[in-house]
Amino acid sequence: MSAEQPVFAEERQQKILAMVNAQGRVRIAELVTVLKVSEPTIRKDLSALEDQRLLRRTHGGAIATQSQVERTIDARSDLHGAAKDLIAKACLAEIGPGDAIFLDSGTTVQRIADQLDQVHVNVLTNALGVASALADKPKVRHTLLGGSVRALGGTVVGPVAVETLARFTVNTAFISASGFTQEGVSVADVAEAQVKQAVVERARRVVLAVDSSKFGVQDFVTVCPLDRIDVVVTEEASADVRAICAEHGVELRVV
Repeated sequence: MSAEQPVFAEERQQKILAMVNAQGRVRIAELVTVLKVSEPTIRKDLSALEDQRLLRRTHGGAIATQSQVERTIDARSDLHGAAKDLIAKACLAEIGPGDAIFLDSGTTVQRIADQLDQVHVNVLTNALGVASALADKPKVRHTLLGGSVRALGGTVVGPVAVETLARFTVNTAFISASGFTQEGVSVADVAEAQVKQAVVERARRVVLAVDSSKFGVQDFVTVCPLDRIDVVVTEEASADVRAICAEHGVELRVV
């Protein structure tokens, strides 16, 4: 019996970590119910996972480890490249001739812009990279929002950008995020979040394009709750992520 204990503990801790990463946070009482073990056992598991810096304990539970440092857009562009290509290709299938769309500053969304050359569309963007990619595409009419340039994200942000957005309505907004949990969609920067929030308000349909590394991350500022997202496009999703999307009425497309 004693030889089996470490194996069981490891499997249990993997389940705890999966729940935290999918939901963003868990309560000890929830873990006791789901895993059918005692509260002291759960506390010991949480301590072990915290020692490995895989989560952070809180009063009564635990939360997912947050992103601590925002990378530049160049540093992010090659991370999970194959997944981003698949997601971008799936997003392109959502765009039809004559559509008015918004493309934000995420590196996955940038790949949509790079490949957007088959249809006549109107593109609104706050991303310098998107505007540059579309500049030589004759079938694409694009508008770059005015405002303050945020070099780290390669974006235009601030009150002017948000106010200008009020003049437009788009069929579909393709947005990115650095965090996705049951608490909502989140990013690292307040100014970036404000633009995304305004976009979500103006778009008839919102598509979140994120690779699976963003699941379970709760970043600095929340953009919107999950019920404001219509579709999530990703390359991989756990059973917990699928359940969260179903609970909030979000269509999940795994490519």
